[in-house]
Amino acid sequence: MDFRVQITPKELRGEINISGSKSESNRLLILQALHPEVQIKNLSDAQDTQVLQTALKSKSNKINIGHAGTAMRFLTAFFATQNNREVVLKGSERMHQRPIQPLVDALQKLGADIQCLGEEGFPPLRIKGKKIVGNAIEMEAHISSQFITAILLIATKFDSVFTISLNGKITSRPYILMTLSLIEQLGIKTSFEGNNITIYPARVRSTRFAVEPDWSSASYFYSIVALSESAKITLPNFQKESLQGDARLVEIYEQFGVKTTFGETGIRLEKASKDLPQKIKLNLNQTPDLAQTIAVTCLGLGVECQLTGLETLVAKETNRLVALKAEIEKFGAKVLIDKESLILTPIPRKLKEDVTIKTYEDHRMAMAFAPLALRTSLTIQNVKVVQKSFPKFWEALQKLNFELIPVS
Repeated sequence: MDFRVQITPKELRGEINISGSKSESNRLLILQALHPEVQIKNLSDAQDTQVLQTALKSKSNKINIGHAGTAMRFLTAFFATQNNREVVLKGSERMHQRPIQPLVDALQKLGADIQCLGEEGFPPLRIKGKKIVGNAIEMEAHISSQFITAILLIATKFDSVFTISLNGKITSRPYILMTLSLIEQLGIKTSFEGNNITIYPARVRSTRFAVEPDWSSASYFYSIVALSESAKITLPNFQKESLQGDARLVEIYEQFGVKTTFGETGIRLEKASKDLPQKIKLNLNQTPDLAQTIAVTCLGLGVECQLTGLETLVAKETNRLVALKAEIEKFGAKVLIDKESLILTPIPRKLKEDVTIKTYEDHRMAMAFAPLALRTSLTIQNVKVVQKSFPKFWEALQKLNFELIPVS
């Protein structure tokens, strides 16, 4: 199904409830499977989290995780530690194009029994679970933080001190820090000094986690406020001290005139200024999931932007750099990309109208472009892709008086 998204310009007011962080939820589900002492409250309602839950409960020897990249990485490590269990782990066609070799190599060095059933270095995988006893490993630092996290999560079951040495510049450090924080809340000591991460064995204590709302989902409402003439939107339960790197939204969107006020019950977003920079430069190495939202915000506001640190975007649900270039240029702007950056040159005149946005089976493409309806007319294809991370996204827009008109 496609939606024509439109809204009559006026002050936007409303309260939007966003479910628990997908990143936190998926880490906690693996920790819970490894340590039954873990209890979880406010779990994400994202499709990726539901897929992971189903896989962890399944007794089948064939597990299909569809498009859920986090599930593929985390389950590869998890099933490798499940003694005397053999599974074939597969996904969608796109998932079978996303590399997993660095994680497979790391696990094999620790003694895991994993075989690629198709092209070497890619899913599907045959995994024969066994006890893993390794105590040290090296990995490249620029790889997906999910590969590193997958190893760290299972290391909480190791009997001896375990160290990962990362070679080079670390990508998405906040996600690694999130993992370590959750592990430490179980009573397990960790350290992260330089490029070395260490997990110290300990008895896990019974712990109840309340998952905080998802900051990457909040990004679309920051974009809405930035693109509006006037807006006040409340997002309950967000806190100033967050494990999520995407909380950097607060400072980034100040440049677009969005004021964030923290209160006891959450945050309020408000359009506080219409003064805009002519150009912004941001390194999103630590927060790559914000790239699409920020690029579209800049397009709508006519702000030139240079976004770097985007090397992980090429292996997401789609090649997000290529997809952004293709869809943004439909509005008349110019976009230059290379393997890790995007430069957007906006147009000095009004954006082209009646543009149809292809989503490439990527949830963030749909949600990042939807706020642009505040500036021009557009249609979003395959709107159900938002199920992957934010199933109630379209209902949230309707609460803010966006109109969603089905297009056959």
